[in-house]
Amino acid sequence: MTTSKKKNIQSLLGIITLVMFLNVLSNSFFHRFDLTKDKRYTLSPTSLNIVKQVQNPLSVKIYLQGDLPAEFKRLQSETRDLFEEFQAYNKNIIFEFVDPLENEDESMDNIKELYQKGLTPINITVDDKGKQSQEMVFPWAIAVYNNKEVNIPLLKNIMGASTTQKVIGSVQHLEYSIAEAINKITKDKQKKVAVIKGNGELQEIHIAKFLMQVRESYHIGPFTLDSVAKNPMGSLDALQKYDLAIIAKPTETFTDAEKQVLDQFIINGGKTLWLVDQVNMEMDSLYNSTGSTLAFPRDLNLNDMFFKYGFRINPDLVKDEQGSPIKLATGEPGSATQFQEFNWKFAPQVYPISTHPIVKNLGGIKFDFANPIDTLKNGIKKTVLLQSSQYSKKIGSPVEVNLNIVAEETSPNHYLNTGNIALSVLLEGSFHSMFENRVLPFDQKSFQPLGKANKMIVISDGDLIRNQLDKNFQPVELGYDQRSGNLYDNKDFLMNCVNYLLDDNGLINIRSKDLDLPLLDKEKVYERYTLTQILTIGLPILILLLFGIAFTFARKRKYGK
Repeated sequence: MTTSKKKNIQSLLGIITLVMFLNVLSNSFFHRFDLTKDKRYTLSPTSLNIVKQVQNPLSVKIYLQGDLPAEFKRLQSETRDLFEEFQAYNKNIIFEFVDPLENEDESMDNIKELYQKGLTPINITVDDKGKQSQEMVFPWAIAVYNNKEVNIPLLKNIMGASTTQKVIGSVQHLEYSIAEAINKITKDKQKKVAVIKGNGELQEIHIAKFLMQVRESYHIGPFTLDSVAKNPMGSLDALQKYDLAIIAKPTETFTDAEKQVLDQFIINGGKTLWLVDQVNMEMDSLYNSTGSTLAFPRDLNLNDMFFKYGFRINPDLVKDEQGSPIKLATGEPGSATQFQEFNWKFAPQVYPISTHPIVKNLGGIKFDFANPIDTLKNGIKKTVLLQSSQYSKKIGSPVEVNLNIVAEETSPNHYLNTGNIALSVLLEGSFHSMFENRVLPFDQKSFQPLGKANKMIVISDGDLIRNQLDKNFQPVELGYDQRSGNLYDNKDFLMNCVNYLLDDNGLINIRSKDLDLPLLDKEKVYERYTLTQILTIGLPILILLLFGIAFTFARKRKYGK
C-alpha cells in the first residue's frame, strides 16, 4: 500500500471518528442557532418554560393548508417554523396542517363543525394580475391536551389594515398566541378574579363575552359589597382570597366602609382593574324625538381614593375628531328613511402609540363618552396606555349632547394644545392607603397604611368592557359594533390588561418582540412582472449555470494535462 493511500485511509478514519464524536456530543448538548437578524426563531425564556411543562402528548391541528393566497402562505410558513421550534424543545408537541376544504363532499360539514367551535373563516379577495377571486381561509389552530381543547387564533384582526398588514401583525403575535394557548391548556387555573357587584355595575349579560374569555385561564366569580354594611371584616377577608378585582362601570355611590375594603385589598397586594365613568351619559338616551340629552357628573365618592393613589378622572367628556362611525336617519319627514354614516366624535377610536406590551401592535379600540384622566405626582410609576388623538378636547359637564354635532364643521385651529388626553393609565408601585392618618369607617386591627409593590389599571370608560346584544338579546362579540359592522380590539386590550396584572411568568412580555418581515410590493411586481420573474427565477438559474461551466472548465484544465 502506497504512502498516499495510507494517508487517505487515515484521513477518512479521522473524519469518521470526528463525525461520530460530534454526533455523540450533540445528543448530550442541545442548542439551536438562529441566524436571522431579528432572532425570529429564538424562543423567549417564558416560552421555553411553558414548553417544558408539557408532560403528555399535545396535539395541534392547524387549518392553514390548501390553495392559500400569497400572504397566507407566508403566515403558514412562519407558523410551521415556529411550531417546529416548539417541537424541537419538546417532542410531546405534535402538529399537523389540515385543509378543511380539501374534500368538497365533506367541506360543508367541516365548516359547520369549525363554526360551532368558534373558528370563523375569513373571505379574502385575491388579486392575481388584475383577476379577482374570493378565497375562504381558516386562520386557526386547535390544541388538545388531556381531553382539554383550546382555539389558537393565527390571524390578528387589525381594523382598516390590508391583508398584508394583518399578516405582518399576526406573525408578530404568533409566539405569544401559541405560548399562551399551551400555557392555558397545560397549566391548572390558580389565580382568582372577582367581579365587584353592589354599586350598579354592568350586568353579567353585558360583560358575558369578557367573562367567558377570562374563565378560560382564571377562576372567576361575582363579589358583592352589600355584605360590607353588616360584616365588613368578613367581606375583607373573603375579598383577599382573590388576586384581581374588576370594577366595571359602577353607577351608585360607594360608602366609606366599602372603600376601606377595596383599599385594604389593594394595600395587601390585590390587583385592580377600574372601568369608571364620571359622567352620566348613555348613547340610548339620544334616540328620542329631540335627538339630545343632558350629560351630568356622576358622584361615586371615589375621588379622594383615586387622588391618594395618584390619579383623577375628571367629570368631562372627550370629544375627538378621530371618532367612530355612526349611522343616522336622513331625509325629509314622510319620505323613505335613508341611513347615512357620520363621524361620532364622542366615541373616540383610539390607536395605541405606546410600546408597552399591553397595547403594543393592537388595532383600534372604541370608547363611548370617555373622561379625561389626570396623573398626580406621588411616587407611583404611571404609564399612559391609551390616549385620544391630537385633535381632541375636553367638554365640561353638565352639557347638552345632541346628535346634530355630526354636522359640525371644525378645523385644526379648534384643537390647539388640547389633544392627546389620557384615557387609560397603568399605575405601579407601593400605594398609600386613603385612610392613612384618618379615622377608619370600621375597626380593623390588621389595617396597613402602606402597601407592598402592586399595580392597577384605570380606564375612564365603563362601556369599553360592554358587549352589545343582538335582536334575540344574546351577547355579540366584545368590541363588535352592530351599528357600523366594525370589530374593535377592545377584548384583546382588556385581556392583555388582565394577563399583565396577573401574569407571574412573564407571558405578556413576549408581545414586545419585534420582527422584520420583508414582503414583496404587489403593485411593483405587477408593473415589472417579467423583470421580477427574471430576477427571482432566471437569475439564480443563470448563476448556477455559470458556476457549473466555470467549475467544469477548471477541472478539465487541472486534470487534462
